[in-house]
Amino acid sequence: MMFKSSPVIKKLEKPVLTYQDIPYNAALIFNAGVAKVDGKYVMLFRNDYGDYAKQELKGTNLGLATSDDGIHWIAEPQPALAMKDDEIKRIYDPRLTVIDGTIHICFAMDTQHGIRGGIATTKDFKSLDIRSLSAPDNRNMVLFPEKINGNYVRLERPMPIYSRKRQDRFDIWCSQSPDLRYWGDTKLVMGTEEVPFANDKIGPAAPPIKTERGWLTTFHAVWRDETRGKHGWEKQWTKIYCAGIMLLDLNDPSKVIGFSKEPLIAPELYHETTEGFRTDVIFPGGMLLEDNGEVKIYYGAADTVECLATANVDDLVNLCLQKD
Repeated sequence: MMFKSSPVIKKLEKPVLTYQDIPYNAALIFNAGVAKVDGKYVMLFRNDYGDYAKQELKGTNLGLATSDDGIHWIAEPQPALAMKDDEIKRIYDPRLTVIDGTIHICFAMDTQHGIRGGIATTKDFKSLDIRSLSAPDNRNMVLFPEKINGNYVRLERPMPIYSRKRQDRFDIWCSQSPDLRYWGDTKLVMGTEEVPFANDKIGPAAPPIKTERGWLTTFHAVWRDETRGKHGWEKQWTKIYCAGIMLLDLNDPSKVIGFSKEPLIAPELYHETTEGFRTDVIFPGGMLLEDNGEVKIYYGAADTVECLATANVDDLVNLCLQKD
């Protein structure tokens, strides 16, 4: 099955960051969180380091890059964050949300006893003040950029196996917290079965942006095709990842106002479909609304490089509201 990006999307032809741009050991640069801090663009990216030419991976850390225009990026000379001990294997897939001037990082954490989703704050990207860690298995957490009805709100993707007969079929949920530490009032936002271009699982992508019509929110959607063979470094890669777009209610973000029944961003370019660790993967991690109405969407491609697509905010909202 072939998927196409929405015509409202304009992709940069080349990635904005690759392992060749990193001044330390790096191989796969992808799934970054992006924010604007004091007028400057900041990117916290996942780096699976090793040897790209030999297709060897040795570990994971997080790197920091900055930009004046959101297109041309300069990586810091050393990794920004790494976390590993007897229990923690690695942290990865950061998402950045600025709330009341404080930088919040959502991340996934592989541990000896399952995958946990974490939320931390930082001032310098060198140390983390961890505010909460979920029970296994949960990941793909993103924070809304402001409190809603007095509470912090996050989207998340629990990973129930037994209840889904040991299949993926993971869905998007929403939880609230008074203090970033204790989370509850959890509600289902969207099920995999609702998305025509997903037959495997869905999950949150970039932190939402606020519009007059609702919270504009990206999500990732996975289509599994068991007939697919070698699509990357592994012997077989059976999944195709696309990005979707939905609009959530401003006062009750567990309520979906509407969403596009077609992919927003699909794998099409060479570095998305042909070369890389796992090809045909699109995974947004950052979305910024500029003053002129342009929306910048940063996404990992092929689990290998970090890319950028743009669109007009009104066009994205209209995609979510259009009738079938």
